[in-house]
Amino acid sequence: MKLKFFKYQGTGNDFILIDARNLKFDFNDFNVKLLCNRKFGIGADGLILIKNDKKSQFYMKYYNSDGKESTMCGNGGRCAVAFSKYLGIINNNKAYFRALDGNHIAYIKNNFISLKMIDVTSIKINTNHVFLNTGSPHHIIFIKNINNINVYSLGKEIRFKEPYKKNGVNVNFVEVVKNFLKVRTYERGVENETLSCGTGAVASAIAAFELGKIVNNKILIHTLGGKIFVKFFKYKDYSYKRIWIKGTYKFIYYGYIDTDSFTDELNSF
Repeated sequence: MKLKFFKYQGTGNDFILIDARNLKFDFNDFNVKLLCNRKFGIGADGLILIKNDKKSQFYMKYYNSDGKESTMCGNGGRCAVAFSKYLGIINNNKAYFRALDGNHIAYIKNNFISLKMIDVTSIKINTNHVFLNTGSPHHIIFIKNINNINVYSLGKEIRFKEPYKKNGVNVNFVEVVKNFLKVRTYERGVENETLSCGTGAVASAIAAFELGKIVNNKILIHTLGGKIFVKFFKYKDYSYKRIWIKGTYKFIYYGYIDTDSFTDELNSF
């Protein structure tokens, strides 16, 4: 079988996108892991399927590069909207879709996509970190001199320790620089640092606001892959709602991969 795929990236977070509305293919752990592998497959931080959905314009099914279906991906969501626009699923510049964490709205303007994230109703403030879920779980650590941090080794250590050992966590290192944040993220499922993490940018901004490290509810995030804009509103019940992430996206290329060879790769992968 010749499987058609598209590659997109959102601030350096790259994804394989596939129109799966009328596709018969087994996206099992092995196949997804092979597709995302940068040596044996196409290569990506994750894989996104666009599927039919009775309650919205489309359903976004997301897999990390380890082959396992995962929770919401903010940068991936923006790329999914751009791809769905290309497919003609979205007729104008507004999208309404579902993902594992629930419903999302997005707007396309020029090369930017603004994506509405889920509400945050619980924030756990600990001595050395903050934990919250923005569609995916995030462990936030505020530091100085972010460029000197070994994100891979420190992030991996935290990700595989209790209480996260079983389900994993994304580990964000955040530096407050005047009116913006610098964020670097170790992503579970990718098991490495990525150039950008959308849900991590949102989590970092809310954590910084909750701790009083920033006072503006509209904040610029600098990642290794580019700039992300986050805005939110804190309510009297201490929840955060009307959370939006905005950033660029880019179509990279499309192609075909012969899936008949996947069984041959099984013995050597």
